[in-house]
Amino acid sequence: MRVAKKEIRDQAVLEMLLAEARVGRLGTVGRGGWPMIKPLNFIHYRGRIYFHSAREGGKIEQILLDGRVCFEVDFPLTYVKSKGIPCKADYLYRSVIARGQARPVTDEDEKEAALKALMEKYQPEGGYGTFPGDKLALTAVVRIDIAEMTGKEDLGEEYEQAAVHQLLANPSASVMIERS
Repeated sequence: MRVAKKEIRDQAVLEMLLAEARVGRLGTVGRGGWPMIKPLNFIHYRGRIYFHSAREGGKIEQILLDGRVCFEVDFPLTYVKSKGIPCKADYLYRSVIARGQARPVTDEDEKEAALKALMEKYQPEGGYGTFPGDKLALTAVVRIDIAEMTGKEDLGEEYEQAAVHQLLANPSASVMIERS
C-alpha cells in the first residue's frame, strides 16, 4: 500500500467491515480478458465470502473460465468541503479488498449453510422459512477462498476525528466537515 498510514491492519476491523457491508462488488475476468464488476449481496462466513447466483449467466461463466476474482466493499463516511483551496477537499472512507479463488459450491450442506447465513445477515429477525428444494436446484452458491485481504481508510485529520467517530458510531448521522 502506497500510504501505509491508511492501511487497516486489524483483522477484526476488516471482518467487522465485511459483516456490516450490505453490497459487495465482484471483479472477474471475462471473455477476451475484459474485466467485469458486478454488485451483489454476500456473506463473509467461516473465513470465506459466499454469494448466490443463477446457475447460468455471465458471472458463473466468467468464474468457470477463470476463478481468480477480486472482491470489494466500501463505506463512504463524509465529504470534506474545501474553503478556498480545491486540493483541501477530501472524502473520508473505509474499504476492504479481497483477492481469491471463486468456485461454485457443490456440497449441499455447505450450500444450504451459506444461504442460511445470507438470510440471517439480510433478515436477522427471521421468519423466512426453509429453502424449497426446487429453488435450491436452480440456485448456485459461489465461494471465494480468500488469498489476500487488505483494508484502507481515510478518517481525516486529527482535529476532525471527533466528527468522524460520531459518524462511525451512527452512520445515519449527518456530519459536515470543512477545511480552510
